[in-house]
Amino acid sequence: MTPGVPRRDAVVPILRLAGIRKTYGAVEALKGIDLEIHAGEIVAVCGDNGAGKSTLVKIASGALNPTAGAIEFEGKSVAFASPLEALRAGVATIYQDLALAARLPVWQNVFVGAERMRPALPGLHLLDKRKMRAETLRYFARLKIDIPDPNRRVELLSGGQRQAVAIARALHWEARVVIMDEPTAALGVAESGRVLDLIRQLRQDGGAILLVSHNMADVVALATRAVVLKAGRKIFDDSIGRLTADDLGHIVMMGQGPTPFSRA
Repeated sequence: MTPGVPRRDAVVPILRLAGIRKTYGAVEALKGIDLEIHAGEIVAVCGDNGAGKSTLVKIASGALNPTAGAIEFEGKSVAFASPLEALRAGVATIYQDLALAARLPVWQNVFVGAERMRPALPGLHLLDKRKMRAETLRYFARLKIDIPDPNRRVELLSGGQRQAVAIARALHWEARVVIMDEPTAALGVAESGRVLDLIRQLRQDGGAILLVSHNMADVVALATRAVVLKAGRKIFDDSIGRLTADDLGHIVMMGQGPTPFSRA
C-alpha cells in the first residue's frame, strides 16, 4: 500500500458511484462506471476528449442524472436533483471558470447563498457583514493563503487567490468532497504551485478531492490515485505509486499501462 493512502477496503467511502451509465439518444457517454472516493484521497480522473470525464463529474455534482446506476454518499443512497442539493449534502464543485462574482467583495463570494444574519429589530434581520468578514479571514488562515482584505473585489485578485476564494466557499459549506475541474488551467508555474498546495491542505483537513486534469505532471505530483476513462469506460484505477507523467500519458492514449488494472 502506498504510504499516506488510506486502505480503501477498510472504511465506507464518502462518495461511491456504482454502475453509472449515461446515454444521449443513441450515444452512450458512460458505460457502467464504478468509482469510490475515501477521506484523505485525491483522486484524479484523466482521459482524452470524449472519454466521459465531464459527464461523470456532472453526475457526481448533481448537474446531471445518470441513465442507470446508483450514487451513495457516506454509505447512504442519494439522488442529487441539482448542484445546490449536492452542495448542501457535502459535495462542492469548483469549475474551471470558478463561478465567482468578479465585482463583489471576497467575503460576499464566500458566503453567497448562505449568508450570516443578525437580529436588528423584532422580526427584522440584517446581513452580519462583520461576522462574515471575520470568518472569511479564518478560512484563509486555515488554507494558509494571504488575502488580508476580505473587502477586496474578486476581479482584483490573482488566479491563485481566486481559486482560494472558491475553496473557502467549499469550506464554508462544510463540503466533504470537493470536485475540481482543471484547477491550474491558464495559471503560471508559481500560481499553479500555490493552488496545488491549497489542494494538499484540503486533503490534510480530512476532505476528499476529485480532480479532473489534463496535466499529468500535476496529477502525479498531487493525486493519491488515478482513474483513467476511455470512450466511456474505466480502463485504469490504481494508486499513483511510482507512475510518472509519461506513464499516465501512455495509459490515456493507449488504454494500457505499466501496472495491472485494479478495480476500485
